[in-house]
Amino acid sequence: MSKRDYYDVLGLSKSASKDEIRKAYRGLSKKYHPDLNKAADAEEKFKEATEAYEVLSDDAKKANYDQFGHTDPNQGFGGFGGGGGDGFGFEDIFSTFFGGNSRRRDPNAPRKGDDLQYSMTIDFMEAVFGKETEIEIPKEENCDTCDGSGAKKGTSPKTCTHCGGSGQISVTQNTPLGQMVNRRSCPHCQGTGKIIPEKCTTCHGAGKVTKRKKIKVTIPEGVDDGQQLRVTGQGEPGHKGGPAGDLYIVFRVKSHEKFIREDDDIYLELSLSYPQAALGDEIEVPTVQGSVNLKIPAGTQTGTRFRLKGKGVKNVHGRGIGDQHVVVKVVTPKKMTEKQKELMREFAAISGNTPEEYSSSLFDKIKRTIKGD
Repeated sequence: MSKRDYYDVLGLSKSASKDEIRKAYRGLSKKYHPDLNKAADAEEKFKEATEAYEVLSDDAKKANYDQFGHTDPNQGFGGFGGGGGDGFGFEDIFSTFFGGNSRRRDPNAPRKGDDLQYSMTIDFMEAVFGKETEIEIPKEENCDTCDGSGAKKGTSPKTCTHCGGSGQISVTQNTPLGQMVNRRSCPHCQGTGKIIPEKCTTCHGAGKVTKRKKIKVTIPEGVDDGQQLRVTGQGEPGHKGGPAGDLYIVFRVKSHEKFIREDDDIYLELSLSYPQAALGDEIEVPTVQGSVNLKIPAGTQTGTRFRLKGKGVKNVHGRGIGDQHVVVKVVTPKKMTEKQKELMREFAAISGNTPEEYSSSLFDKIKRTIKGD
């Protein structure tokens, strides 16, 4: 198969500067480096880009290539492509361009365990005032039989002889660029650096088992729907002696039959009869903190809002307490007795278009009639 034009490989024109050639190769080498890209053709594309860069970044080789292309009268452009045993590898190039980022993490180093998430549904009032409760969750824990080693009781894991405990193996390939060294996860120990000759009969070598664990949880006072609580150290156990992960509890708050919550404020729709709204009244109003008396001024209209300061929800972060807002809805009676209708007609006739001339004695009469006095 014929080689692609080096300029096409790097996506450049023949007038490209050295800096442009370097930048183009930097991008491609990062994109196709086998340590970062596991696609089947990534390694070949990396080699292709590297070969193009080796030629176009060298003035003599570039001049020769521009004149003769892939037809090489000098058998390798003055030595290019010879397997001179320089040990040229992926890590060398990657380190040159990206500061040594190809270094792999030590498989035997302590690592923090995975975090867990738990969704908890609570009642409206539990969210307002908080609560001590207990939950039960499935989580992995170190196997008691082998103390988390994965080895049969009385035995222990052994250092992998294939990778020497590093968890990595090096594969050397001879290429036109020299020797290419590619480091990969050891297939014999799956990158752990350890081999377990005799596996634990309880966890089958995993070192961990799934158990259901009860955890005490303090629901914070004032928590709202969608907020979460972190319980430190109650996630999955750590690896190689690392700390355990954390448990994140996401709260789902049920709605209330009367109250609506908005941040730390509570809203309540209050239904008033027509006489109560017109004549005024003093009524008992429910709040999340208990009932309070509320004075309704005469002439109160639908949509009027009364504020009960400090009768809302305590802020979950301790930043004060919200208010309760009482929104009035004046209810017009759907059914009336003939006496009530008669009084309403009399009221309409007397009132006309001058509400300020309403007779208080007539209002008292209507009020007594509707109440059945």
